[in-house]
Amino acid sequence: METPATSPGSGGVNEVWELSSQSNNSGSVSAKSDRDRRHSSSASSSSISANRDHSPASSNGRRTRPSVTSVASSLPTVREMHNRRTSSQASLTVPPLPHNASLTSSVDSEETVVSSKKVLTNFQKVAGRDPEIEARRLRKISRCNTEALIQKSVYKRLVDWYDTSYSCLQNQFLGLFLRSRRRPDLPSTDELVGLARHYYPARADLKVQVCDFGLGRAERNEICLGQIEDYWQTKPDWVDVRWIHAPLGLGLAHSSVEDIFLHDGQPGREFENGGTSGWPYLETEVLNIRSHNNFQEMRDVYLILSKLTELEEALDQSSFKNDENSSLQSDIEWRANHLAMPANYWNLVSSDMPWQLTEGLCMGIRGPTEGLQPISRKITQQTLCNHPFYRDCHLVRNIFRCFHRSDGILLTMSPMAGVNFVDQKLHQHLSEPVDAIFDNENASAPGYVFSAFADQGTSTWHRRTVEWFLTYLITEVGVTPHAHRQGFNAPDLNLAYQAVINDLKRRRYAPWRKDETVKLVRDYLACVDELTTVKLICEKQVELFKGMQQDVRKFEADDNRARKSPDFPQGESMHERVKWALNMVKSRHDTFERLLSDAKQSMKALFELRSIEQNELAIVSDSQNKAVLIFTGVTIVFLPLSFFTSYYGMNLSTIVNTPRTEGYFWRVCGSAALFIVLVVTLGASRHWLKQMWKSRRAVKHHHNMV
Repeated sequence: METPATSPGSGGVNEVWELSSQSNNSGSVSAKSDRDRRHSSSASSSSISANRDHSPASSNGRRTRPSVTSVASSLPTVREMHNRRTSSQASLTVPPLPHNASLTSSVDSEETVVSSKKVLTNFQKVAGRDPEIEARRLRKISRCNTEALIQKSVYKRLVDWYDTSYSCLQNQFLGLFLRSRRRPDLPSTDELVGLARHYYPARADLKVQVCDFGLGRAERNEICLGQIEDYWQTKPDWVDVRWIHAPLGLGLAHSSVEDIFLHDGQPGREFENGGTSGWPYLETEVLNIRSHNNFQEMRDVYLILSKLTELEEALDQSSFKNDENSSLQSDIEWRANHLAMPANYWNLVSSDMPWQLTEGLCMGIRGPTEGLQPISRKITQQTLCNHPFYRDCHLVRNIFRCFHRSDGILLTMSPMAGVNFVDQKLHQHLSEPVDAIFDNENASAPGYVFSAFADQGTSTWHRRTVEWFLTYLITEVGVTPHAHRQGFNAPDLNLAYQAVINDLKRRRYAPWRKDETVKLVRDYLACVDELTTVKLICEKQVELFKGMQQDVRKFEADDNRARKSPDFPQGESMHERVKWALNMVKSRHDTFERLLSDAKQSMKALFELRSIEQNELAIVSDSQNKAVLIFTGVTIVFLPLSFFTSYYGMNLSTIVNTPRTEGYFWRVCGSAALFIVLVVTLGASRHWLKQMWKSRRAVKHHHNMV
């Protein structure tokens, strides 16, 4: 080995910079294999220094800095650093992995549990997914896609039938003769019921995720909402925290599940400042990305099928057909009667509908009657879609509510089924079925939270309590969507909106075209509305995390007074986690506030520019008016001469085969001309005549009253 000379006090630099002549000649090959086993935040700089000279000393006697790739080849792997750390900390008690755990899962878990405030990127997994888990996920996606293709054909026939029923009279008339213009047949009742349950599953069949975390162990089960009460009554002895996630939005079922859960156990430690007055539970509004087509299909299915009365009986019977809970159905029926709203199928599933950005704020909503009412079938095209990367995407909002008990059971409810993490595979994630999004840790924030502790369970938790996990979960979900997890390999939302605003600025100076200014102003207003909503959501999240900061400080102070030491001192504390999330949300809020100000200033400049253009057009129009005035004067002089010349030049008696006289001509043509002039005059002055008639009637009515 050839060791370069180093200055005194350099310490262990020689151990890292030891280079052999063989590695200098084939550094790219060895570095490539090592890079496949590591993730590094210096990926962008490795290509810069890859072609530099790797010799220990240059021609002028100075040492040349070795390349990043060659240094990376000598760095210890994640597993090696993990072994050094665990061996040097003999007093630290961390339970070993299960006997059947493989090397792959150990290395992977070491990467995923690293503190998010220290490592925000995840360029490449150190080890890939478990092949069995991945194969199971792909089989589930394939099964769901097969069902989706069948239902989309039914959906297309339904939309064609509905749109044709409201077509113009011309198409209805042509349908009598042309088969292509005839109204298509409505799908059968069974097909429509299947379509409704595909997009809006019956409440008892709704998929619920149950995640158990224990010391060195974690398990996840997928159950139905009809079995949920059995899973929050108790938990296994080895489980420290049981997390139940139900994809329910604000509505009748949401309120009933929430009340029954809190009634069956004692509440946990109260988040007095993070919650609201008299409601010490945490909730936040989450932005996520949905497919524009899927969002449109959900609206169409809801608004069309909810009007078909022939489906009501079949759908209502299927709502609780497979319900095994002891009190859920009766509680929903009691609540519906108390709120004077029927507990039918569509009232139960309407909460699954995502909210558009401009459909109001759902933070602070308490009762099921305050949900999304009403909704329109047409989805507003967002200005975000003007960005090439976000084409056919739709940014939606969903509430994320958390309820925890002292027995270590956490219940979260949110209909959020979109993508939380933005990367270069965004459109691939959006094409996956909604039922399988939780299994994709690269797209779903709740799915990622489970995968982060899937191998080691609660071993790396600072405190193995439900409050710590709740803090970790809501801070992970609350800061989405973002592009940090894959190292910003895709444009984040702020960069996309910045590009959209720049495009709007460029369109201000385009040559004038008819209706172009109106379209541009509408795009500006839509962009301002979207940025305003995102900014307001960020403000709410800042308030939430500031309140949580006070709560977790109180929790830690109480634990210190009770002499409760942390279960894993090296783990990320609740205070550190909330501080990281607060900084993230503050940064996003400041960014969108700047973008909003930029959009408003740009729109103001557009109005000023168009005002100047209108003044110039007025000057040009004034000069044109003068020319028209001169032409009108000349026409007035010569028009009577043309008329009298034409009139006295007519001689009807000389026209061949015309026994009529000149008097007959004027009786016919003159009457027709007078009728035409009268009709045109009345049509032109109809508004004035109508206004005069209304004013006369008002005066007459006033006199009668007097």
